[in-house]
Amino acid sequence: MKKLALLALVIGNLAVAQTKKVVGSEVNWWGYKIAKTEASSHNGTVNLKSGNIVMKGNQVVGGTFVLDMASLNATDLTGEYQTKLNNHLKNGDFFEVEKYPTATYTITSLKKNNDKIYNYIVNGNLTVKGKTSQVSFPAKIANSKGVVSLVSKKFTFDRQKFDVAYKSTMQDVLVKDDIDMLVKVTAK
Repeated sequence: MKKLALLALVIGNLAVAQTKKVVGSEVNWWGYKIAKTEASSHNGTVNLKSGNIVMKGNQVVGGTFVLDMASLNATDLTGEYQTKLNNHLKNGDFFEVEKYPTATYTITSLKKNNDKIYNYIVNGNLTVKGKTSQVSFPAKIANSKGVVSLVSKKFTFDRQKFDVAYKSTMQDVLVKDDIDMLVKVTAK
């Protein structure tokens, strides 16, 4: 009996990793000004260019998500003001999209979480403008009938770690360093 249990453990550890392609996604962002004015924050979306989730058995063990930074779009504004903000975020003032057209998040590990809704802590490396920093967030991960879904809780990262800074020092102090994100992906 002990040999059978040991054999099952060894076979389980040899399970081949399977990569599932992301087939649906929604990525939302929020940026904030320090000054309390009518427009003290902006929010929007950015499209996923590509992505995959790596499974070992029924467990997520990794994944990579590539964001199309040219798709960065403020959704709280319309018309001329939306165009101005989108261009401002994409040019050298912030994300330098022509030079850095993508940002990447790579899952490095997952840890079970005691939260009833967000059952995992996802740990990974975010690369923006060629700079990489660790970013972790709580997420609800489900696997049903070959479809894996990952829905993050709203999480924060520090834009300064990626040199995402308004090039005018005076102006940059009016913008909070924190950027919030919420990510939903489905892979199969």
